[in-house]
Amino acid sequence: MEFSEVVRRRRMVRRFDPDRPVARDAVLRALAISVRAPSAGFTQGWDFVVLDTAEQRRHFWSATADRETDAWMRGVSAAPVLIVCCSNPQAYLDRYAEPDKGWTDRDLARWPIPYWDVDTGMAALLALLAAVDEGLGALFFGVPAPAHGAVRRALGIPDTHRLVGVVALGHEARRVRSPSLRRGRRPLDQVVHWGGFGESVAGAGNP
Repeated sequence: MEFSEVVRRRRMVRRFDPDRPVARDAVLRALAISVRAPSAGFTQGWDFVVLDTAEQRRHFWSATADRETDAWMRGVSAAPVLIVCCSNPQAYLDRYAEPDKGWTDRDLARWPIPYWDVDTGMAALLALLAAVDEGLGALFFGVPAPAHGAVRRALGIPDTHRLVGVVALGHEARRVRSPSLRRGRRPLDQVVHWGGFGESVAGAGNP
């Protein structure tokens, strides 16, 4: 599939078919795409915990049970595969303390943007796109803040790692359009600032 077509077809799926499994080879292919994401200093400070059995997924959902079972929960918990995307800040502090970077103080103040989370998010996006290429549906969602500790304990994730989010994989049972989409996509002339904030491409000179 052409890349532009993959991007156009990407949707956040919220209703998964519990009776259609996902082959592990497909999951591994998606993750092989994910780890092609860029990362600061080529640190690759990400880890992915794959849950593809009913018992593994039950541990996850039990740890995140801070909401009543509603349509969203019923639809998403039917996904046969969950990929918990974790970032490791210490890996970046250690990488940038190496001689070619020289930040030996390992000071978090040098990181006004947490690139460990940014990089892991980019890897998660590649998994969403890879799912489309595999003919699968996918969703990225966050772990509720109060549940982070419980999820770490349930899955054996070290306290050193942050839970950036979860990619659910499976086959779409039925299309559910998010009401948020009524907001519409912001047009380019609102979000692209050419040469300075608030400047449009129409007013930009030729390069």
